[in-house]
Amino acid sequence: MKIATRDWHPSDHISFASNHPGASPYISTTTVINPSNPSETYESRLWPDHCIQGTSGAQLVPELDRSKIDAVVDKGMRKEVEMYSAFFDPLQKPRISDSGLSGMLKSKGITDVYVVGLAADYCVKFTAIDAAKEGFRTFVIEEGTRAVDPGTWSETKAELSSQRVDVIDMASGELRKVFGG
Repeated sequence: MKIATRDWHPSDHISFASNHPGASPYISTTTVINPSNPSETYESRLWPDHCIQGTSGAQLVPELDRSKIDAVVDKGMRKEVEMYSAFFDPLQKPRISDSGLSGMLKSKGITDVYVVGLAADYCVKFTAIDAAKEGFRTFVIEEGTRAVDPGTWSETKAELSSQRVDVIDMASGELRKVFGG
């Protein structure tokens, strides 16, 4: 099963620096507050406006062969919560956003998840960690991702490893099993 994910943000999304006077993309952060439990908060980096719902910038790249994609999972749709993972937002008490991805994969009997895309140190990392927490054997394919900050890739790989996520390359035996080689 092949799943594509995409950010699908409202124009007033909390992660956009433009929605925070004086903030700078990539540098500034904001405190995200659980709308159902104000005592639960986390810091999140601010970004340039991107992937705004209904715009061409939110669409999957045209180079993807859509006929080979079984489903598209949208994320980051709630304006007040950042959601890097394709599974869930990082809030726990209670969780605010659940894409339904875990249930979709489990209903199809999927046991292994291979993650590629952007960015290795954000969406890929949190998607892979949540996949592992949900009980899937999880792999990040190194040639299929890049970090926003390439200097953090070694640290990101160590964090993934500590969360039971394997970072593999295209020549790995694991992928040869998948592709029958």
